[in-house]
Amino acid sequence: MRHLVPWLRVAGILQLAILLASCFLPGILRCRENLTRVSPMIREVFIVQWAYIAMVLAVFASLSLWFAADLAGATPVGRFLSAVLAVFWLVRVPIQLFFYDRELRRNHRMGDIMFLLVFSYLGAVFSVAALGVVR
Repeated sequence: MRHLVPWLRVAGILQLAILLASCFLPGILRCRENLTRVSPMIREVFIVQWAYIAMVLAVFASLSLWFAADLAGATPVGRFLSAVLAVFWLVRVPIQLFFYDRELRRNHRMGDIMFLLVFSYLGAVFSVAALGVVR
């Protein structure tokens, strides 16, 4: 359990980095320009969803930083949350690979690779914690 704590804290820092990166994405993706073409309701839903995702990332990062021992298996609820986080991040990898626009990913190759590596790390670390493989 205690061997995983530093790895889970790194996961918290990486989740904060994803949150920080999401602050720059609207400019990179030209959200303001693109959202002018949709109805006000779609625009509002998009903005609210973006904000909620940011809050979820902040919660995930907080859990990883402040409750790493619990996530590492100190409590059953911690292992359950690790399983939830593992699924969340592991599902993100095929979304990145197969759903997002290939040209956009190609134009921002370094960012694409970095995100894939981070999502894979997060999925792996939380999977190990959920399964109790490392104690």
